This record gives sequence, structure tokens and C-alpha cells, in this order.
Amino acid sequence: MSATLSPNQLPLAPLGAGDLIDRAVRLYRRHLFVLIRTAAPPVIIAAAGWIVFWIYTRKIFSTPDTADLFLYIMLSLVSFCVTMGGYLFTLVVMGGATRTLVAHLLRNEPVTARATYAAVRTRFWGLLGASFLVLLWIIISLSVVWVASYLVLLIMMLLVFLTAMIANWLTVIVVVVGILAAAAVGTWLFFFIAGRVAYVPQVMLVEGKGVFEAFSRSFSLARGNVRRLTAMTLFTTFATYSALMVLLVPLGWYGYLSGIDPINSTQWPAWYSIAYSVLGPLSSILLTPVWMLGLSLLYVDERVRHEGYDIELMAARQLGELPDVNVSSPLGTALSSISTKQAPPPPAPRSSGSILNIS
Repeated sequence: MSATLSPNQLPLAPLGAGDLIDRAVRLYRRHLFVLIRTAAPPVIIAAAGWIVFWIYTRKIFSTPDTADLFLYIMLSLVSFCVTMGGYLFTLVVMGGATRTLVAHLLRNEPVTARATYAAVRTRFWGLLGASFLVLLWIIISLSVVWVASYLVLLIMMLLVFLTAMIANWLTVIVVVVGILAAAAVGTWLFFFIAGRVAYVPQVMLVEGKGVFEAFSRSFSLARGNVRRLTAMTLFTTFATYSALMVLLVPLGWYGYLSGIDPINSTQWPAWYSIAYSVLGPLSSILLTPVWMLGLSLLYVDERVRHEGYDIELMAARQLGELPDVNVSSPLGTALSSISTKQAPPPPAPRSSGSILNIS
């Protein structure tokens, strides 16, 4: 299945946070099934690992047999690795989705899942290594956020101790303000640090950079993207959990009418546990394309803002792309070649045409 975007439906202009979300949702609605097909494989891998992890971690705390305990622990570890592999694969596919979007903007190529995965296959191992480093960077960012939030909470506890001697209402205000401040500081700090590597897969497939060059390039592009990246993430997270609640409520009512306690997970039958575990990945399959589109549009928007990428793409549409000769200047190719290395072509014969090869 393929779909095409009309160039006038995706104007290349700087986008605010609301415009970015609106554009991603409109593209998602127009190409729903193509995008779901694109996002489904990595999400299914992560879902399969998560379902097995959920089942066997519950059995760890209920089995009396030592041999079974060891088996359940090993299966839980393996399923956890499979889940992380699915998340890594999602980052890899994001790079291919961005390349498909840019290829459409440049050459009006159709947006298809096949084009995305064909681009991913050309640099799969490099993308996998880069995605692992990105995931490691995100874990480090979470650690920094935890430390910063802990310090804010310590300050809040000290203020609570001091205000408790004055008035109870003042203590309540300090607690509320402290929790909000810790959440705000943690959120801003996380996206400020993690956002530095938001464009690594995109840079590798669109610009043809190596792994470490892609990290450097992503750092330079990610200036001032905290607010828009935060807005896109919060919107996608809220939409995903909203879809999850829509799916969970009927399951919960059916389980309650069948005599199952939805709160006590240790007494759930196997079918209810599997159904409960499947609903989360299902909502992710439905909403992950919005996240992928948002990051793709955000990458293009950063280049429009910082480098006049809109002018470069429009020039490439009208005049053809510059030769892909590994130029590292702002006048390099709008979309790097993903074909495998070939022998250099023989020198062209002399002609009386112009340097643009127009006779």
C-alpha cells in the first residue's frame, strides 16, 4: 500500500509546538494504515517481550520451587532484553521514516512502509549501534533528572519543616509548590539533555553521516527544541494513555462481571493477564506513528530554522540535487545517497554544454 502527500499539504515553514502536533496528526489521519504498518514491527517485538516479562515476573513471587524460580528469572531477563530490542528497533525505524518524508518533499516519492524499511536495511547495523547509544544517553538523562528532583524535594522538606512551625496552610502551599517545581525542573532537564540526541537516526539516513558525526550533528541541531519536543512527547503520551483507558475499561468491566478482581493482579487468570498485557502495546501501535511523524517533522523544521533547508529542498526540486560528493558545507546534497558503494564512473567526455549540463 502506498500513499502520497501533496507538497502544498506540507509547507516548509518554521513550526511552533501546536503547528507541529497539528501537522503530525493530519499526516497520521491521511496515511493511517501505511504508518501503522511502518510502526507495527518494532512495537510488536517490544510487546511480545513485555507480555512474557509480565507473565513470568508474576510467577517469580508465587512459585515455591527453586528450579522454577531460576527458570522464571532467566525468562524474565530474556524477555526484558527482547523488549529493549523492540525499543531500539523503533529508534532505527524513525530514521527510515524521516528519510521517506524528505524523499517525498524532494522528489514527490510515495510514502510507503517498504521505502522506509529499504532505507533502514542499507545502514541497519550502524543505526542499531547509534540507537543503543541514544538509549544509553536517555538512561543517563533519567539518572540526572532523578538526582535533580531529589535535591528539589530535599529543599521542599526543609521548607516544610520550617513552615510547620508557622501555619499548616503555609505547609500545604509549600508542598504543592515543591511538587510542581520538582516536576517542572525534572521535565525540563530531561528534555534538555535527552533532546540533544533526538535526531541521530534521522541525520544518519537523511544526511549520510556516520554514528559519531550524527551525534555531533544532532547536538548542533537541537538548540532550542526543548519546548516543542516536550509538547510532542506529552501529547503523544496523553493520547496513548487515553487510548489505553478506552481499551482497559471494557476489559475491566468484563473481568469484574466474571468474578475477577481487576486490582489484585496476583489472582488474575492467564487469559486476563495476557489480554491486559496486549492492550498497552496495541495502544502504542496506534499512537507510535504520531511520535515518529512528530520527530521527523521536528528534524526538518530544525534544518529549516537553522540552515534554510526549505530553500535547499525547493532548489533541489527545480534544479536537481547537487552531486553527492561528501560535501560538508551548507550547500551539500538535500538527501544523501543510500546505494551501496560502486566503482567511480569513467570521466565524462568533453562537451560544449554548460556546467549545468544543459545543451
